[in-house]
Amino acid sequence: MATQLTDPYRGFRFRVEIAGIQIAAFSEATVPDITVDTVDYREGTDPIYKRPLSGLTTYGHLSLKKGLTDGMDLYNWSQQVSQLGSGSKGAKKNISLVLMDSDGTDKVRWNIINAWPMKYETTGLNASSSEVMVETLELAMDYLTRVK
Repeated sequence: MATQLTDPYRGFRFRVEIAGIQIAAFSEATVPDITVDTVDYREGTDPIYKRPLSGLTTYGHLSLKKGLTDGMDLYNWSQQVSQLGSGSKGAKKNISLVLMDSDGTDKVRWNIINAWPMKYETTGLNASSSEVMVETLELAMDYLTRVK
């Protein structure tokens, strides 16, 4: 019985879903890393060897980039957290990163739980450049899961 080989998905066709915020498109999104710390453990009866055990899990930051437009949603969300803190009502939002195949079918979904802006920045102003201005939002989160 032959197994069907599938090509890896390409990272250029994706969408970002943010609860309560409607945004046309992002040009770049990073999938945060997941790191499990290790704790060295030595049993009392073993005088020579220690073994690693799993410790706390930490999650990297989600970075979203898009062309700067009239839309104020990302900036306003950042300001809400800046002025009221991440514990304010509506400050933490669930986000989904959805990777699609060439036909536009959803293939991979990462759900980011309780994300909030920790950094907002734009590219600089430069009179000798014709490049598009980009706004970047860096987000902290409680955790993420890959559900598809």
